[in-house]
Amino acid sequence: MTSALNWFKSSYSGSNEPDCVEVALADTTVHVRDSKNRDGEHLAFTDASWTAFLHTVTTTVHRRVLDAG
Repeated sequence: MTSALNWFKSSYSGSNEPDCVEVALADTTVHVRDSKNRDGEHLAFTDASWTAFLHTVTTTVHRRVLDAG
């Protein structure tokens, strides 16, 4: 299944950096894997779970930046 997915890294990641996560979008799921282990296991999230995860991460990071300022 993972070979049929179109994996990509963040544009903020260097193209040759091995320490990244890669993401692939499917019809109803978002897949995440370690770029150092492309043939290994990966995580699959529903669209709703992925959206909730991103919301939590971005609001938590934003809150920490404000608190540190």
